[in-house]
Amino acid sequence: MKIDLKKELNELKVLLRSIPPLTLTMFVLSVVLMNLFANKGLVALDWIALDAGIVVSWLSFLSMDIIVKRFGVKASISVSVVAILINIFVAGIFWIVSAMPGDWSASYVDGSEAVINGALNSTLAGSWFIIFGSVTAFLLASIVNNVLNDWIGRHLKKDNAAAYYIRSYASTIIGQFVDNLTFALIVSLHFFGWNLRQCVVCALFGAAAELLCEVVFSPIGYKIVRSWEKDKVGEEYIKLRKIKNISSLRKIA
Repeated sequence: MKIDLKKELNELKVLLRSIPPLTLTMFVLSVVLMNLFANKGLVALDWIALDAGIVVSWLSFLSMDIIVKRFGVKASISVSVVAILINIFVAGIFWIVSAMPGDWSASYVDGSEAVINGALNSTLAGSWFIIFGSVTAFLLASIVNNVLNDWIGRHLKKDNAAAYYIRSYASTIIGQFVDNLTFALIVSLHFFGWNLRQCVVCALFGAAAELLCEVVFSPIGYKIVRSWEKDKVGEEYIKLRKIKNISSLRKIA
């Protein structure tokens, strides 16, 4: 199947201007912060280990849930890729700033200036393996979350609050598990000294914790989706997708 790059880019432009700016901003910001916070460990026991990325990762999945519900699975995956590219760009900016001469204000502690300044630069710049691991993990998780959310939605008879919660909860816990486990296997297992049990338990515990956040905030997500439908938010993109789908069906016929 031949892909028309020009049409795909035009569709992406329509999508990005169709999604409310606040939603898009919060989604991208959550992805960037999630990967930055992954540098900090919260718990490191023999049987479990957690990093600070769980503080905001739920927001990424909540955003994907409302986007896939209103705009479809392709739209949600496309926005996820955009968020990843922006995250890589921001990581590059962080690295440039960390490499520039100068001292952070927090480093002005007698006798510890160099150590603290170096630690702050190292944290901000991140490491190639953390960036690679976080990007890979989120890409896989976003595909799993969005495809599963859409698939479950298509197989539910009703389109009400209960249906929204079912598709969101199921896709979130599995998507979060994939995210946590992939990052743990790529990064934590090889560079942080975790064992395989810690990786699996961390993935399960993190997914459960993030599902709890989803349960708390899903009513807000459902209200947002319904308000979008009521106000016909993103109608330009939705009509464009319908036209493309009809055109594809005619070509197949």
